[in-house]
Amino acid sequence: MNKQPLKAFALVAALIGGLTASAVQAAEVNDVLEAGAVKVKTAEVNDVLKAGAVKVKTAQTAQTKVDRIADQTDGLLQEFKQVNKQIESLRVYNSQLDRQIVSQKQMMAELQESIKNATVIERGISPLMASMLDGLDDFIELDMPFKVEARSDAIADLNINLDSAKFSAAEKFRQILEVYDIESAYSLSLESYRDMVDINSDGSEVEVEMLRIGRVALMYQTKDKSQTGAWNKTTDSWETLGSEYRRAVNQGIRIAKKLSPQDVMEMPITAPETAQ
Repeated sequence: MNKQPLKAFALVAALIGGLTASAVQAAEVNDVLEAGAVKVKTAEVNDVLKAGAVKVKTAQTAQTKVDRIADQTDGLLQEFKQVNKQIESLRVYNSQLDRQIVSQKQMMAELQESIKNATVIERGISPLMASMLDGLDDFIELDMPFKVEARSDAIADLNINLDSAKFSAAEKFRQILEVYDIESAYSLSLESYRDMVDINSDGSEVEVEMLRIGRVALMYQTKDKSQTGAWNKTTDSWETLGSEYRRAVNQGIRIAKKLSPQDVMEMPITAPETAQ
């Protein structure tokens, strides 16, 4: 009777031991499986990270290419805009040149017409200039005798230039008009200068101080102021004035030389002639 309980206990113990060993083995198997699973997961994570790094590097490379292309595109756009501006400027410039060409063609046509008429005009202007010089020479001869030599020399020089091929017709005409302007200015000017004059009508010239008031009066006064005279248009000769004009003529000489301020002067003026 005592042997059966012992057997039962021994069987239970054996069963318990077997279960314990199985549990230990199962735990060891679980540990091995878990370790394997961790290793597998770690490998997968590493693969994922490597793939992500490759993708990031690829994305960076692609972004760099995109940025470079964008910069190139922007540069091309700016260049395109600049070229468009130049094209527009050239269009405006060409349009202006076209208008200038039209104007120049019109001027060329007018010049050609003028050239055709130039020969006719030149043939007609030469006799006109000769006539103008003759008229001016006669005018100086009939005018009051002031600066006669200088004025006559100017006419003689113009006559020489008139026959010279050195000057164009336009230049010859300009020179004649210049002398006409000088003669015209004498009528409105006050002038004093020294000259040699035959004041006594005996052929001997005396140095005197001349006073010209336009073409209204021409007077002289000796250096010592002892003699004062004026040109008489009626007799075409020099006439000695009385002492009452000595101071007035001297004052006029000083005013003409700008040594005295302008003032009213009492001068011997010949009455104007009646026009014929």
